[in-house]
Amino acid sequence: MPDALKDLSLARIEHAKDCLREAKLLLDNGEYRGAANRSYYAAFHAMRAVLALNGFDSKKHSGIISKFRELYIKTGQFTPELSDAIGSLFNVRSASDYDDFYVASKADVELQYQRATKLVSEIASYLAEKS
Repeated sequence: MPDALKDLSLARIEHAKDCLREAKLLLDNGEYRGAANRSYYAAFHAMRAVLALNGFDSKKHSGIISKFRELYIKTGQFTPELSDAIGSLFNVRSASDYDDFYVASKADVELQYQRATKLVSEIASYLAEKS
């Protein structure tokens, strides 16, 4: 695997970790809409980090999610539970960002943050093994 892909992967997982830290700060300060957004983006950048090893990227979120599920969930490298977490993170972030009347509760966003943390952690561990 080319070093450039490894470097890209590492940069993306660090971006994912930054998003998680931002989500936690927002959550702790009652900014639930922002915390839901950053939790989703932590997962999104983690998926992009692992997909970088395959030389894959997409401008569409659906493309990233679909390819991650195809290459890493369906092959058993990650559990189907992570696929469910991705769906939930995407749906809550979308509703929070685009639905004028959606109000994310503290409990909902705490769950989203936990899901994102698990996903980022598992992908970071996977990437560490591949280094």
